[in-house]
Amino acid sequence: MREMLLSMRWQDILDIAIVATMLYWLFLILKGTRALKILVGLTFLLLASILSKSAELYTVDWLVTSFWAQMVLVIVILFQPEIRRALAQIGQTPFNRTMSSGEESRTLEEIIRAVVSMANKRMGAIIVLEREIELKDIVEVGVALDAKLSKELLLSLFMPYSPLHDGAVIIKGDRLIAAGCFLPLTLSPDVSKMLGTRHRAALGITEETDAVVIVVSEETGAISVIIGGKLTRELDAAALRRVLNRIFLREKREGLALVERLKEFFPVRSK
Repeated sequence: MREMLLSMRWQDILDIAIVATMLYWLFLILKGTRALKILVGLTFLLLASILSKSAELYTVDWLVTSFWAQMVLVIVILFQPEIRRALAQIGQTPFNRTMSSGEESRTLEEIIRAVVSMANKRMGAIIVLEREIELKDIVEVGVALDAKLSKELLLSLFMPYSPLHDGAVIIKGDRLIAAGCFLPLTLSPDVSKMLGTRHRAALGITEETDAVVIVVSEETGAISVIIGGKLTRELDAAALRRVLNRIFLREKREGLALVERLKEFFPVRSK
């Protein structure tokens, strides 16, 4: 063991560190998704392949080997949402927001006021807040608006007689960029049958992107927030405010703090 450690090059250490980082990053992407369960099943198949060879179980070995021959196609089909999500996260930057903290806080308050009003009136709604991963594909199938966000605008879009009330609205920064959008439904078998189409659509889009989705139930008026495929229900105004402030305002503060630290290491010199 000691001889092996002494014979290691710095390239070997770097190689191990890169692989460990990639595996950790992969686990974070798959955590909480159905793909993690599928990955566990594939691991058992790999162990079965090794054991069948060592125990000379030829039929089992032939079946497992035949399955592995089609593994690339199987992985692409089974992990399609996670692959799209991973590719979308590559190269994303945490510094693409242009709003100040005050503007972002006012925008969140407009959303909270609208959501609470809709909950009191039992108006069904699904509001998607874009973060780092852009939702261009979703926006393209909806009705483009690009309007200044306000409580009144949100309420008018989700009125029962509005032609756009069944779809989702997409919010980017302080702009309501589209309405009447259709979201991909979750394929997870673990979703409660008590949840309707709005909640399933909210789960679906958050499984593929880093968006935050607010859902108001038309039947009960309950407010839910969905992030990363995880649903939190029965929120009141105070709880909704805490969740949104923690996600958006804290991220902005952390991003600005990191920029300031980088400036200390790389000071900008005047000409």
